[in-house]
Amino acid sequence: MPLDHRENSKLIWMIAGGLIAIILLVIIYLWMSNTTEPKNQPVQNKMATAQVQDSAPPLAHSAEQTATSEPSTSTLDDEKILKDEVPKNATAAKEEMAKLEDIQKQLDEQAQTLQTQHTDADQLIKLKEEQIQLLEQQLAQTQK
Repeated sequence: MPLDHRENSKLIWMIAGGLIAIILLVIIYLWMSNTTEPKNQPVQNKMATAQVQDSAPPLAHSAEQTATSEPSTSTLDDEKILKDEVPKNATAAKEEMAKLEDIQKQLDEQAQTLQTQHTDADQLIKLKEEQIQLLEQQLAQTQK
């Protein structure tokens, strides 16, 4: 019987090793396939995307930076944004408008959540003040 246990043990280890090897090969394959550039994209599309990125106005870059950066004390109506030229490409202008609308929606949502948080905090403060007054009254009664 001890011989059977040894063979079963070896068989289990061989199966586990094989499964680990297969999993590693799949992970390596997926990792290598993600790092390479897609080969199905035509050269014209690559050139078009490069031109759109080159012709993107500085407004796009500043809007992305303000969206990802922490809120600052500066106003939203920055003079630089107002003075930047409008992109001549209609699709780039539409993309820029969509980005700005998304940013505005996010800012509106943040403002609303902040407002609700402030009202909730004010309510909590009032409740805590009432609780403190009640506890002070109870303490005064117990000391008498």
